[in-house]
Amino acid sequence: MIFDGLNPEQRRAVDAVRGPVCILAGAGSGKTTTITRRIANQVATGAFGADQILAVTFTDKATGELRERLTALGARGVQARTFHSAALAQLRYFVPDQVGRIVASKALALRHIGNTLPRPYRFRPAGDLATEVEWAKNRRIPPDRYLAELGDHEPPIPADLMLRVYREYERRKRDGGLTDFEDMLELAVRLYEQDERAAMDFRDRYRAFTVDEYQDVNPLQQTLLDRWLGSRDDLCVVGDDYQSIYAFTGAGPEHLLGTPARFPQATIVRLEANYRSTSQVLELANRLVPRLGGAEKTLRPTLPDGPEPTVRPFATTESENAFVVGRIQALQAQGTALEEIALLCRTNARLADFEEVLHEAGIPFQGAALLEREGARRLLRQLRDPLSGTLADVVRELALETGWLEDPPDRLGAQELTRQNDLGRLVRLAADFPGEATAAEFTADLRRRFGSGGAEARGIHLLTYHRAKGLEFDAVFLPQLEEKELPTKAARTAAELAEERRLLYVGLTRARRHLTLTWSRLPSRFLEELGVAAEPARALRRRGAQLPPGASVLKAWRLERARAEGVPAYVVFPDRTIEEILRLQPATPAELASIPGLGPTRLDRFGDELMEVVNEALSATEETPISEPPPLERVAEPNDPLYRELSTWRRARADRDGIPAFHVFGNSTLDAIARARPQTLDELAEIPGVGPVKLERYGEEVIEALTACSEAA
Repeated sequence: MIFDGLNPEQRRAVDAVRGPVCILAGAGSGKTTTITRRIANQVATGAFGADQILAVTFTDKATGELRERLTALGARGVQARTFHSAALAQLRYFVPDQVGRIVASKALALRHIGNTLPRPYRFRPAGDLATEVEWAKNRRIPPDRYLAELGDHEPPIPADLMLRVYREYERRKRDGGLTDFEDMLELAVRLYEQDERAAMDFRDRYRAFTVDEYQDVNPLQQTLLDRWLGSRDDLCVVGDDYQSIYAFTGAGPEHLLGTPARFPQATIVRLEANYRSTSQVLELANRLVPRLGGAEKTLRPTLPDGPEPTVRPFATTESENAFVVGRIQALQAQGTALEEIALLCRTNARLADFEEVLHEAGIPFQGAALLEREGARRLLRQLRDPLSGTLADVVRELALETGWLEDPPDRLGAQELTRQNDLGRLVRLAADFPGEATAAEFTADLRRRFGSGGAEARGIHLLTYHRAKGLEFDAVFLPQLEEKELPTKAARTAAELAEERRLLYVGLTRARRHLTLTWSRLPSRFLEELGVAAEPARALRRRGAQLPPGASVLKAWRLERARAEGVPAYVVFPDRTIEEILRLQPATPAELASIPGLGPTRLDRFGDELMEVVNEALSATEETPISEPPPLERVAEPNDPLYRELSTWRRARADRDGIPAFHVFGNSTLDAIARARPQTLDELAEIPGVGPVKLERYGEEVIEALTACSEAA
């Protein structure tokens, strides 16, 4: 039973019941099967009693799975715990009076402390502050050594303020008789360092140790493991240095990779047979291996072949999003359950892009929730009727009051970056909403567009790369594989870039059969490492069309302005700002001010001149659509009679309203209407780009135009 179905590498690991063992387990290689069978074999051969073995991992879910499998294998009685629960149990056994009331979360205390900081740091997310406190404590750095040991590490707020937060947190915890999770580990370390009898009693009880996910061990956890072991070497560690992605907690692969040097007699086993993914998925993922360093592992397929991964660029974000939506719908039509599809982004802020896109397409999703995150929750709690001004002005003012930065700096904490993006999104959405709208109408529209991603939701999974680790899906989408996204713009050092590369590897190896990689801006450097001929949007335009006239208009004006002021063109605003102007299509100065790279300072300097140039650029872009790569499904062509009819109606309506045609509907929305041929307002409302405001304003006219064209045909 113990050896049933094992491959030769797994059998070798299971056979090694004594001495140090290091299992280098590639993604999807059956590591949990291997370590549970090994522990069961340790018990079955009499090498150790079940109650002499301690198996440690990182989550309650993982420990539950270990216990279930060990019980099924006849190894009942083995202790399977997380590091923290093991330390707490030992403290309660040896020194119960030293254990204070357990702090389940640092967030509440740190939120209170953070609220005492000067602006603009007062509203920084407590999660970023907690991560920084844990970074220090996991390295055994107390407050009095914090500044001296920062090195090149950058805290989420200025170092002197972070020290103030750290000291105050520790003081409040101490005065309240509280113990946090890092304290548990530190107290256990000190127990075994200072009490030889306790150390001897513990080592007499536990004779063999197994540590899962060893690439995620931080210095504090490693120190505790060393105290548990003493001078013994009956230790089995299992992990994959290619999936070490938690440096922000202090974790790193060095302990895993250093095991052979620490224990020269160790049995080293590589698990490279993959039981998750097709050969096509693995072939692409394996291309990163030469750049990943560490202990080389080339995954070998054991499953039947599948489709080739889809890897392609797009000329615009809108066309990329439309392609992703179409692929998801096609997979569902072919029988793939939505719950077996995942879409991964580097940050929660980017996932919010797809919350809106999927809502508009009527595709349910789970795992992301703009309206449940701190920035949106705080702002919407304060947004009440009657409004003291226009909706856009009130939302903008509330965002500024809660710490929104129009041009946020680099190196923000992960949660603060998400909060800044969420606030900016709300400002832009409010600017797009009818000026006479009420707070209640705006909030209701937000809930319609972003409200289905909570805990009870079903549908496709929207996940960050970090949250996707340990999971697997039939189909995985990796959009926005671009510079400043993956790798994130905050990644500057070689170590930070190496971790970003490992994040991509984690994303690639989540897929069982279907894998899709896309981008629409400057392609990620990692695409070249994958052997992909990565083309940016500008290359696509050269290949199939001229540079959009809108971009040329903006660049020409920027150059003229730069020469007049005697500065380089990028000082006026960078190319990325031009892309954002063409993507977001601002219609008012307020909307223009919300675009990254502009803001009120530049608008004050450029005045109405820039708004006029933007209107000219957007009109030029509308008249000359950018050619794009052919999508998988039929797209309405400009000579399609129905598309022509809709285009004629749009131009007439725009002229009547005195607005650019793209403010009625963009080309992609017009194309979607022509393809879908909706016959009712309800059907029209399902099409991406047709929200409630435009449905009310244009819906009946669109249906009339469609009906007239059908009758003429």
